[in-house]
Amino acid sequence: MDGHDADDPKQSTADMTVFVQNLLQQMQSRFQTMSDSIITKIDEMGSRIDELEQSINDLRAEMGQEGSPSPSSALKLKDEPKSADDSA
Repeated sequence: MDGHDADDPKQSTADMTVFVQNLLQQMQSRFQTMSDSIITKIDEMGSRIDELEQSINDLRAEMGQEGSPSPSSALKLKDEPKSADDSA
């Protein structure tokens, strides 16, 4: 019986080792899948931001305001007619 009892703890330890290894492999696989998904979404967001920037630049070019910030351009346009009205 002593020999049989000695085999059970060894088998139990081996089973536990296999179980833990399988669990760690599953966790690693899930983390890799999540990581890949996050990286893909970040790349998609980067592409969308690039497209948005291009659209904004296209709109600025169409409006003739390329290279100048919109708020300062709007202020200049508001100030000019007031100055002209005051002097007239």
